This record gives sequence, structure tokens and C-alpha cells, in this order.
Amino acid sequence: MGQLKQRSPLVQTTTDQFFTEWHQDLPTLSEVEKATLDKYYHRYLRHGEQGELSEGTVKLLLVFPLLELAGFYDEPFFITTEPPVEIVVEDQDEVLRGRIDTLVVQQDLWVLTVESKRSIAFSAALPQALAYMMANPHSDRPSYGVGTDGDLFMFIKLVNQNPPEYDFSEPFSLFITRQNRLYDILRVFKNLARLISQDHPQNHSTAF
Repeated sequence: MGQLKQRSPLVQTTTDQFFTEWHQDLPTLSEVEKATLDKYYHRYLRHGEQGELSEGTVKLLLVFPLLELAGFYDEPFFITTEPPVEIVVEDQDEVLRGRIDTLVVQQDLWVLTVESKRSIAFSAALPQALAYMMANPHSDRPSYGVGTDGDLFMFIKLVNQNPPEYDFSEPFSLFITRQNRLYDILRVFKNLARLISQDHPQNHSTAF
């Protein structure tokens, strides 16, 4: 994170009101949705007992099913997988290049980024996600992201103003087996989908 801040005027907010979308006015889940999430959770735990899961397996077991339940596979959204990403850092000749695991774009606006990086520390995925989100060419609308290695999920909000401002949600851990945190994660996903749809009521173009 320190290297990213050195390359760009990125500021973490100090106000609780900057990023309320992850914990306020969240939708209620149906009993069917809860039962489905219980199945996903136990399936993930069962596979994890066999050893470390690849990022491809994490996507198949958790990320893609969650995005489907949140409605990102249906209207008004359209999907494509792993487009190449490039960002040019302000006031530097350096170019950060990388691949996004899952990208949601709304009319060329980066809305949601999902990182599945089991081979590196979870914390390393967060500045990577922020760097990708800063490539959003539309500075008048916020970008949302989520970093995950499967065991942990953390949501991100970035407003690409001058200077760019960001904040994180609290981490959602799947290590705590006495409660299924996929409930909370899906509620946040569904809330972001609702907000995105409200901001773009027509001619949506969303990519994963």
C-alpha cells in the first residue's frame, strides 16, 4: 500500500460516512438464499480440507456463485471475464500492468473488482485492486471493489477525485464456522447491484 501511495496522491478517508454502502440499508435475504449460501459454505469448507485451493477453484466455489445470486448475471448487466487492465500513474512514467480476476464495468465505468489471490498475502490484493480501480476514467462516480482470497472478503470504495479517496469495509472471515459470513457478503453485493442500477437506469453495459 505504501508504494501505491508514493506513486499517486491516494488518501484513506477518516470519516465513517464515506463508505456506508457495506453496512447500511442492506437487503434482507430469503430463506432460500440462506439455504443456498449454507450449501456454498459447507462445500467450500469441504474442498478446503483437502489442501490450499487455487484461485480458479475459489472463483468456481464462491466468487461466481455469489455474483450470480447478487443478480450480476442478469439484466441490466452483461459479462466478460478477465479483460486486461492498464493504469498510468499520475506524474510518473511508470505503468502498472496486471490482470483482473473479475471486473464489473458500467458504461465503461469500473464498478466492482474481485481479486482471487491465494498465492500471495490477502493484504497484497487490496492495493492491487485500488490501482486497477484508479484506472476508472469517470471521476464523477465511485468505484467499488472486493478483495478476497476465499477465506477473507473485504469491500473497497474509491472516489477518484483530487486527491483520490478510498476506504475499506471490515473484513468478512469464513474462518469463523459458528456463523456463515456469506450471508453478509451477499447482502453487500446485492446492495451494490441495487445502487449501480439506480445510477444507470438505461443502457447498462456491465462486464465481469
